[in-house]
Amino acid sequence: MKTLAVIYHSAHGHTAHIAHHIAEGARSVAGVEVDLLQAEALAETPDAVTAYDGLLMGSPTYLGGVSSVFKRFMDATGRLWRQQGLRGKLAGAFTVSSLPSGDKQSTLMSLFVFAMQHGMVWVGNPILPEQHAGVPEHEAANRLGSWSGLMAQSGHGMPADAFEPGDVKTARMFGRHMAETLHRLGAA
Repeated sequence: MKTLAVIYHSAHGHTAHIAHHIAEGARSVAGVEVDLLQAEALAETPDAVTAYDGLLMGSPTYLGGVSSVFKRFMDATGRLWRQQGLRGKLAGAFTVSSLPSGDKQSTLMSLFVFAMQHGMVWVGNPILPEQHAGVPEHEAANRLGSWSGLMAQSGHGMPADAFEPGDVKTARMFGRHMAETLHRLGAA
């Protein structure tokens, strides 16, 4: 059995909504146990993440980076870095913003650097944008064209579940990809 932690912060429910769809996709792979964990709780007990084979991290994009709550969790892992407690584990990331760009790429890059500093193995997003195959853009997987991780967008002030169907589909596919990669690479 492989274990995957979907670690996220969500101030208004949007990132949580995507995290739940990612977990659903990962759970569709036999032999993978998935836990949804809130970053604010893990900031107090960061050692808890060492029990997982993979970490899929999600934060809203605030001013071009992770939220302060998620950054607090990242900073709390300093002792794990010194001990190399996350070395060799799989890592991936997702982010949500209210604008189509919203500088989500810089959020994913900060999570990538965090994972690299811990010696983790990065899992990107290999899902081809389906609009190139004729799928209407709002229904297309990876409609925002992100390769380094999952990006999703929900308009400012919209309800927490107000995402284009393609973003929800991509979240499930990305979760499934992470779970399949856990099996394929046999992460420690």
